[in-house]
Amino acid sequence: MIRNLADYVTLGRTGLRVSPLCLGTMTFGTEWGWGADEKVSRVLFDRYVDAGGNFIDTADGYTAGRSEEMVGTFVADRRLRDRVVIATKFTFSGEEGNPNAGGNGRKNIHRALEGSLRRLKTDYVDLYWLHAWDTITPVEEVLSTLDGLVRQGKIRHFGFSDTPAWYLARAQTIAEKDGKERLAALQLEYSLVERNIEREHIPAAQELGIAVCPWSPLAGGFLSGKYRRAGETGKGEGRLETMKGSGHPVFERFTERNWRILDALHDVARRTGKTPSQVALNWVATRPGVTSTIIGATNPAQLDDNLAAIGFTIPDELRERLDDAGAPEPVHPYIFFADAMQARIRGGVAVRRWMPSPVSGAPILPVREISVAAPARRETGDVRTMRRETG
Repeated sequence: MIRNLADYVTLGRTGLRVSPLCLGTMTFGTEWGWGADEKVSRVLFDRYVDAGGNFIDTADGYTAGRSEEMVGTFVADRRLRDRVVIATKFTFSGEEGNPNAGGNGRKNIHRALEGSLRRLKTDYVDLYWLHAWDTITPVEEVLSTLDGLVRQGKIRHFGFSDTPAWYLARAQTIAEKDGKERLAALQLEYSLVERNIEREHIPAAQELGIAVCPWSPLAGGFLSGKYRRAGETGKGEGRLETMKGSGHPVFERFTERNWRILDALHDVARRTGKTPSQVALNWVATRPGVTSTIIGATNPAQLDDNLAAIGFTIPDELRERLDDAGAPEPVHPYIFFADAMQARIRGGVAVRRWMPSPVSGAPILPVREISVAAPARRETGDVRTMRRETG
């Protein structure tokens, strides 16, 4: 069981240790019309670090660069550079009308990184994320550029966010074949209402030794407990209310399916004596393949509630209700991987796949089978710093 922020875990098959909850700083800054000002952001940063957290996530595009600037200032003021793990991102354009000031080409990666290093007041980044697939740049160019930056010491590790599973699998395979630096992590949307990464991304990550760092585990606040069904739609205070009707899937949460999931969440929260947000975060943080879950807050009360989401276990029968409420629809070709079809493939004989541990010289461990509808729960050892098996 994860007990607190200081139950550090290695980031995939690397030696980098990170907290099970990562402080997302997209809320640092008010340039987007919402978020926290510098005074409140500093309180959030200090409270997270003082609780044992060491993993900070930002991006060059967050609040027009102010998020990176504040993170850099907060880290420098407390002289925490060697203690904290700083992650930032590239991809989104830094200049309108300039085709090479955005995307994942070599020219933009170098431009973006130099800007991030300047704003973060550091000479290296611990984890550098490709923010989103640009649909254009060959994976070979992305990989060779990031591998070169690792060799130069400007970044320590890199990962992909919001990319197709085939793209990351191709990158990891090329890296393994050519002896290049491999992907350490994936950052993807994952919550009780958004579970599509269970089809391809999580199995790929487990097979290839890549950590999974979910973003938006509360579905933009939908699972926080502040929204309620109102007729055929919903109501509540927050961005989902103001952005309703925008057409953007990140904000369009008021659906019949999601209301059913929210009903189940509220029932489990009541039965466990926890808040809905704590149960929703706990569910994500303890899913198979998940390494560190990204949380965000605009005030200390929200952060305190989020930090209390680890340290308890959802009873099996209640977890199963949550699992079933939002299970991905069995569609082609995933129906062939479900238990009934696999039983036909195996002639009714039970078979478990075994794989060696990613740790050289470590004992071989059994790997549970994972069905599409309800992935098996991960079991972890009771150690202060643990490696969660990704193979």
